[in-house]
This record gives sequence, C-alpha cells and structure tokens, in this order.
Amino acid sequence: MQTVDEYIAQFPPETREKLNRMRKLILDNAPNAIESISYGMPAYKLNKKPLVYFGGFSKHIGFYATPTGHERFKKELSHYKQGKGSVQFPLDQALPEKLIMDIVRFRVNMSLNPKT
Repeated sequence: MQTVDEYIAQFPPETREKLNRMRKLILDNAPNAIESISYGMPAYKLNKKPLVYFGGFSKHIGFYATPTGHERFKKELSHYKQGKGSVQFPLDQALPEKLIMDIVRFRVNMSLNPKT
C-alpha cells in the first residue's frame, strides 16, 4: 500500500467509515501534519517527527500516540484495552472523538514546544 486511501479501502464499509473519521479527526487537529504509510499503517509526522499512527483490525482500531500521548491521557485511556504505546478502540463502540482530538492536539503542542 502506498497511500492512506488505499489502506482504508481494504476494509469493510463500517470499518472504513471509522478509519476515515479517525483520519479526519487527526488532520483537522494537526492540519500541518504530513500523512504517509509507515509500519504498514497510516502515519502522521510533524516537524519530521512522529505524531500519531492508527490501524484497522478485525475488532478494533489501534491508535498509537507515542509514549507521551498515552502517558498524558493514562486515566482517560484506562477504559480501553492497551498495549505498549497503543490503545484499542473497539469497532462496536463509538470512537472517543473528543479524547482523540485532545491527544492529537497535545502531540502537536509537544512537537511545536518540545520543552513544555
């Protein structure tokens, strides 16, 4: 896969809808981020540094906000299954849009102001 469009197109319609929504939430809150495919999934960079990634799976959408995003929102993310540097948003539940936006904005701020 070369593009995020190609990546999303491989999923069933309901999953595609959520993946497109995730993509929009990221781009709306990080409009200067560079979109690509990295590690086989949609990836976003700002100032040449990783911002966030997401991936589609059979039962969830994986969201990867690097360690600082997960650490800062540890309490809010505690309701979801997590792995090292990842969180799983179940496909049978609504995306936590405000939380995703907050995490993306936090990561943007970290990228723009690394010492804060």
